[in-house]
Amino acid sequence: MATSVSNPNRKAPLERYRNIGISAHIDAGKTTLSERILFYTGMIHKIGEVHDGAATTDWMEQEQERGITITSAAVTTNWKQLPREGSVKLFEDENFQINIIDTPGHVDFTAEVERSLRVLDGAIVVFCGVAGVQPQTETVWRQATKYNVPRICFVNKMDRTGANFFNVMNDITTKLHANAAPVLIPIGSEDSLAGQIDVVNQKAIFYADSDKLGSTYEVKEIPDELKGQAEEQLHELISRVADVDDELAEKFLMEEPISPLELKQAIRRATIANKFIPVAGGSAFKNKGVQALLDAVIDYLPAPTETKPAHAVSTLDPELSEDIVASDDAKPVALAFKLWADKFVGKLVFIRVYSGSIKKGDTIYNPRTRKTERVGRLMQIQANQNTDVDAVYSGDIAAIVGLRNVTTGDTLTCDDNDYTLEPPTFPEPVISMAVEPKTKGDQEKMSNALGRLSEEDPTFRVKTDEETGQTIISGMGELHLDIIIDRILREFKVEATVGKPQIAYRETITAPAHGEGKLIKQSGGRGQYGHVIIDVKPNERGKGLTIENKVVGGAIPKEYMNAVYAGINEAMTTGVIAGYPVVDVHVDVVDGSYHEVDSNENAFKMAAIFAMKDAFKKAKPIMLEPIMAVEVSTPTDYQGDVMGDLNRRRGQITNMENKASDCILKANVPLSEMFGYSTVVRTLSSGRASYSMEPSYFEQVPQNIVDAIVKERVGK
Repeated sequence: MATSVSNPNRKAPLERYRNIGISAHIDAGKTTLSERILFYTGMIHKIGEVHDGAATTDWMEQEQERGITITSAAVTTNWKQLPREGSVKLFEDENFQINIIDTPGHVDFTAEVERSLRVLDGAIVVFCGVAGVQPQTETVWRQATKYNVPRICFVNKMDRTGANFFNVMNDITTKLHANAAPVLIPIGSEDSLAGQIDVVNQKAIFYADSDKLGSTYEVKEIPDELKGQAEEQLHELISRVADVDDELAEKFLMEEPISPLELKQAIRRATIANKFIPVAGGSAFKNKGVQALLDAVIDYLPAPTETKPAHAVSTLDPELSEDIVASDDAKPVALAFKLWADKFVGKLVFIRVYSGSIKKGDTIYNPRTRKTERVGRLMQIQANQNTDVDAVYSGDIAAIVGLRNVTTGDTLTCDDNDYTLEPPTFPEPVISMAVEPKTKGDQEKMSNALGRLSEEDPTFRVKTDEETGQTIISGMGELHLDIIIDRILREFKVEATVGKPQIAYRETITAPAHGEGKLIKQSGGRGQYGHVIIDVKPNERGKGLTIENKVVGGAIPKEYMNAVYAGINEAMTTGVIAGYPVVDVHVDVVDGSYHEVDSNENAFKMAAIFAMKDAFKKAKPIMLEPIMAVEVSTPTDYQGDVMGDLNRRRGQITNMENKASDCILKANVPLSEMFGYSTVVRTLSSGRASYSMEPSYFEQVPQNIVDAIVKERVGK
C-alpha cells in the first residue's frame, strides 16, 4: 500500500478521504441514495426526489424531465460516524471527506460509469430488493472488476412489494460470483421494514416511525425472534472473511473468540484487497439504513493511501514505468477523466489528482501534446453548483477551467514528466443516423455543437459521409442520440432534422485466402510501381486486425513496409459486401516486388489495398450485426404476447424466471429489430412491462437481410 504525506492546508488528511461511486442498473435507486447521503451529511437541508425532478445530482433538464441520470455528477461532502451504543468503531470521532460520483444506470451512458470507476477508490453497487441482479448490474460489476475497485453492496427498495434480501444475496453470490456476506440485514420488508441488524456488533437499529426523514433511530438488543438469524449470519460472515484473510483464519480455525473490532479490521483488509464484499440492506426512499451504510463506507472502503499506487508509463519508452504514490509533496499527477461545457464558465476539465498539488495560476504539462497550459480557475464540484478553490491536493476530485488542448484520458503533470496514467477505455458506438440543421444558416452552429459534444463524450462520434456529404452521428443507442439532439436544440439553439437510425454493421471473413495487388502506372517520366502479395485468414472474435511480415529476401524493401501496413489498415475500413468496416482478420504479408526507380510509399500503399480487396472477395466474406442482450420484466398475464413479439424480432429467448407476480424474460435480439420497442412493449402490456438492453456480441446477418441492405446502399 502507498504511504502519504499530507499538506497542512488541506481540509482533511488524506487518510480521511473516501472517493466513491454509486452505480447500478437503471431505476435501482442510485440517485435517491445519493440524495439521502447528501441530506444526512448536512450538504443539503431538504430531500429532493427523482420523480419530482428535484434531485441534486440530476441537474440537467433532460434528467429532470425523464427521471433518469444521464451524466455522472460529482459532489463533495463530510461524514462523522454516529455514536451507536454498544457498537465498535474503527475510527473514533473523526470527520471524513467523501467525494461521491453518482453514475447513470442506462446502458446508453455506460461511458459515464467507465470513466468514473477509473478514478474512484471504492464503489457502492445498488441492487433493487425485488429485481436483484439485472443486466446493467453485471456490466457495472465487470467495469469495477476491470479497474480493481473495492465494493459495498446496498440492497435497496426493501420497502417494495416482493422485496427479499436473501434472494438478492443469493443473486450476488451465484450470478456475480462474489464472496459476499451481509453486515447490515433489514429487519422486516415491504410495509413492515423497521430497521437493520448490525451483524458485526450483534445489535438492532430501529428507525422511529414518527420521524419520516429517518434521522431518529435507536440501537437496541436484537429481538428474540431474530437472534438465531443474527448469530447464523455472524458465523457466515466470519467464515467468508476467514476464507480470504489469514489473520482472521488463524483465530477461526483455533476456535478462539473473535471480537467485533477484530472482525471489522479483517473485513476492511479483505474488502480493500477485493477479496470480500460487505452487503447492507435498507430503503433509501423510506430513509431507512443510509446512515449505517455511510458508516460502512468509512469502515470498509479505502482511503487513497490504501489503494494500489497508480501506474504510469513513459511516452518516450513504453518499457519504462513508475508508480504514482499518493503524497502532497510529490510532483503533480492528475488524470482528466471528463470534459463538460458549462454555459456559465466554459469548458470544465474534471480531474482526479493522484499525487502532488495543483494551484490556481500553475502551469501544467500534457505529455500527449507535449504542451503546457496555465490553470485559470480551480473548482470543487457540487453537481452543477461549483465553488472556486485556490488549490487541490492528492486524492481530490475537482475541475479546471481554462484548458484548451485536453481530451478525456489525458495526464496532467509538470513539464519534466513524460509519464502518463492509463486512460479509461470506451465501447464502440452501435447506432448511427444522419443529421442536418433545418436552416442553412445553422450549419456552422451545428458543426460547433457536434464538435463540443463529441469532445465531452468519447462514445459519441461525428463524421461526414464522403458519398452523400451527410453528417453522420454515432452513439450507444436511440436514447443516447435522442439526448444529443435535444442538447443541440436547448444548449446551442439549433433545430436539427434526423434520418432513420443506421446499424453499425461489420464485415469479416470466414475462410483463408490469397490476395495480390499491383499498381503499375507509366505516363512519361517517373512512374508508379508497387506489388504486394498477402494471405488472410479469420482472426479470433474480438481480436481485430493482426499483421505479420513474412517477406524474405527483400522482395519488399523495409522502407515500404509501413506503407503496406497503412494500406492494409485502410482496406479494413471498407468491406466488399456493403462497404462496412471489416473486423477480426489476420494478414501475412508474404511476397511482392519493387522497381528501383518507380516504387514509392504511395504505390505500395495502393498495392496493399488492392491485395486486401482481392483476398476479401475470395475469403467467403459475411456481414455481422450487433446483438443485444434484452431483459423484459412483464406481469405473467402478458408473458405470451411479449415472447411472441420477441420471436418475431428474430429474438432467441435464453432464460425465463418468475419473481413475485412478474416474469423476467432474457433474450438475444438483433439491434436492427429493436427500434421503437419501448412503445410496443408498453402497448402489449398495458404500460406495465419494462425492459433494458445492452450490446452483447456480433452475429452473422441472414442472407435475405444482407440482400436488402446491399440493395438499399446501392440505391443510395
